[in-house]
Amino acid sequence: MLGKLKQYSSGFLLTLLLAVLAIWINRLIPGDLVGTSILALILGMVCHPILQKMPQTSAGVHFVSTTVLKVGIILMGISLSFSQVLMVGKYALALMVFTLSTAFGGGYILGRLFKVDWKMSSLLSASTAICGGTAVATLGPVIEADDSYIAYALSATFLFDLLTVILFPWFGKLLGLTDMSYGLWVGTAVNDTSSVVAAGYGFSEAAGSFAVIVKLTRTLFIVPIVLVFSYIHARRKLRSAAADQTEGKVDIVSIFPWFVLLFLAMVAVKSTGVLSGNIVSGISSLSRMLMIMALGAIGLKTSVDEVKGVGWKPMALGVTIDTSVVFVALAAQAVLQRLF
Repeated sequence: MLGKLKQYSSGFLLTLLLAVLAIWINRLIPGDLVGTSILALILGMVCHPILQKMPQTSAGVHFVSTTVLKVGIILMGISLSFSQVLMVGKYALALMVFTLSTAFGGGYILGRLFKVDWKMSSLLSASTAICGGTAVATLGPVIEADDSYIAYALSATFLFDLLTVILFPWFGKLLGLTDMSYGLWVGTAVNDTSSVVAAGYGFSEAAGSFAVIVKLTRTLFIVPIVLVFSYIHARRKLRSAAADQTEGKVDIVSIFPWFVLLFLAMVAVKSTGVLSGNIVSGISSLSRMLMIMALGAIGLKTSVDEVKGVGWKPMALGVTIDTSVVFVALAAQAVLQRLF
């Protein structure tokens, strides 16, 4: 046990230092325009050569990018509750059917058209459909995506979110949207939670509150998405390994991402209301810190050249998916208003 702690300690402390540095820098930037997660990723990539020169940190960095990441995702469940789904109502849930179908259906079709690796297109689709960087960081290890793919998808998410924070309030007022309509639009079309907050409250306080509730409900969809892609990835591996043999069956137990059950358990605990606000806030803060550390660790394992080598097509694909969801989320509201 002590040997394991010693083996992981230097890498763990390095990622903790990156996380603290990212938080400090983010506080110096007005409006949370970049976000601590992206800053941690960028700092990690800048410090990538350190990992090459300090091999003793490798084990700890890998531990943070895998195990600590899952712990952070599990604890993130404490910020959600099943009652939020009921609060959002059938109108918002119906709207999410449109946006999720657009993100994943469009991502699949356009990914093949652009000839982008399915893992990359899946990360970009999940980012748009579910919860931005958190979805990318969660799905990436499940489908065994390269760290460069994860870093690239996070970068694409950041660039689009930066534009939405600036443009969405302006377009909302130009279109004459109500607080509810605007909140639904932002909550279903903007990727990262911090960007939803910025874009939502940039319009009005009521719109911001509604947008955050819708966004948190979207986050719950990460569970079925992870399960589906776990199965898809296992099937693809099986076909690849047995290309010239009789196709076997996927062992569901072996590929099942058990950490999502613990995530749901945390959501269930929050839903009961037994925990005080201070405890929930503390666990939520710990979750954010672990996620920041994990993204810093992913950055440390990824060189800038690797990300550049991914090419321009995934970026074009990401922009196309994001833009499609923005327009579909707005158009679907008009359709649903006539139905409900």
